Amino acid sequence: MVRILAVCLAALFVHLALPATAAGAGTRTVRVLTSFPPQFLEPYRRAFEQRHPDSTIEFVQRKTTAAVAELVGGRQKADVFWASAPDAFEILKAAGRLARLKPRPTGAPERIAGYPVNDPDGAYLGFALSGYGFVYNPDYMAEKGLPVPRGWSDLAAPAYAGHVGISAPSRSGTMHLMVEAILQVYGWERGWGLWSEIGGNLATVTARSFGVSAGVARGRFGIGPSIDFLANQDGLPRGAMAFALPEETLFVPASIAVLSDADNREGAERFVDLVLSPDGQAILLDPAIARLPISPAAYAVGDVATGSPFRREGLFAHGLFDPRLSAARYELVNIIFDEMITFRRAELARLWRSVRTVEAALVRRGDAEAARLVGEAREALTRSPIGADEVMDLERWRKLERVRRGVPASEPQARLEARIRAAIDDNLRRAGRAVGEAAARLDVQATGRGVTGAEVSR
Repeated sequence: MVRILAVCLAALFVHLALPATAAGAGTRTVRVLTSFPPQFLEPYRRAFEQRHPDSTIEFVQRKTTAAVAELVGGRQKADVFWASAPDAFEILKAAGRLARLKPRPTGAPERIAGYPVNDPDGAYLGFALSGYGFVYNPDYMAEKGLPVPRGWSDLAAPAYAGHVGISAPSRSGTMHLMVEAILQVYGWERGWGLWSEIGGNLATVTARSFGVSAGVARGRFGIGPSIDFLANQDGLPRGAMAFALPEETLFVPASIAVLSDADNREGAERFVDLVLSPDGQAILLDPAIARLPISPAAYAVGDVATGSPFRREGLFAHGLFDPRLSAARYELVNIIFDEMITFRRAELARLWRSVRTVEAALVRRGDAEAARLVGEAREALTRSPIGADEVMDLERWRKLERVRRGVPASEPQARLEARIRAAIDDNLRRAGRAVGEAAARLDVQATGRGVTGAEVSR
């Protein structure tokens, strides 16, 4: 009996000792939650562990949207959050998940291309600049006779039908920022109209940002909205991709933050120090990383591209991006985009093809009633399911959540999603009926690219 008791006490001692050992190891390990790829992370691991031999870095890779949902929902623990999308940091700040940080001296101006480098409230700090534009396949574009777009609205041109790939903003923080930027700069109604027409040109909607570059490199489609560093991925054919910054370039700081419940706050601060130090900024110019440092002095150690953010004005210089607005309606935008474009890609493409076919017929044969009908179809296809006035009631949208697959949404969110679906269904029915009647008036026949009234009516 004494022997059994001794064994039990020994087992209990080992069990109690394990958390202490783990906690001790935790003070030496910095856990970094990030959306960046391995080739980006490894140089920082080496530099940090060389600076601090008693410390290690654990990088936990997640898509930005998933990382934010896990942190807000209490399903993830980390010391540092490191990502590109500024609205993701705003969501975490509003949820009380970010600690206050002191700025580090980088020599960067307060604003670049009209956008603040650091959070004015001190919750996160910019460390690099992300250029948002188009990744494209030069051989594909030449073969199809397609020009490289000069602006965001060019992606809506009929010539690009079937040649554009995007990622879903509900699954990609990079794509979400581009969607929200267009909505803010162009306005809610006009912005959704532009995304609808771009949606009509889509070849596919990929599950994550990396899928756009991979699809372009492999010739599945010719072009897609992307962020500069994703045009330089390991494992993809070299020379198969190029990156273009549009005339109204979107430059936004990628940021770093310390979590408010960080187990290793000292190590987290040291990692921030490294990233914003001259050594950390120089790492960004490594061709394997190909990012734009936030520090102007860093460019002395490498070639400054002609598209340097310190030389250009950006899209936000004409209409400043509001990350708080983006954060407040983050999930609403994702829900609308998925219901309006992601889940209806094929139907949207067919309807836009029909509209353009009828419009081409109108050039050859004028018909006032057909013109009115096709205008009605356009209006229905570009109409947002939530109006511009209603969407500014921001408190209504803050509690919307990213719902994991297989988990039902809350009753209020489910009702909202059903309302959005019904409005979009009605818009598509109206568009189909109007363009069908216009096609019938013009006697447009159903060829490979044409439509008839029967074909598009619902």
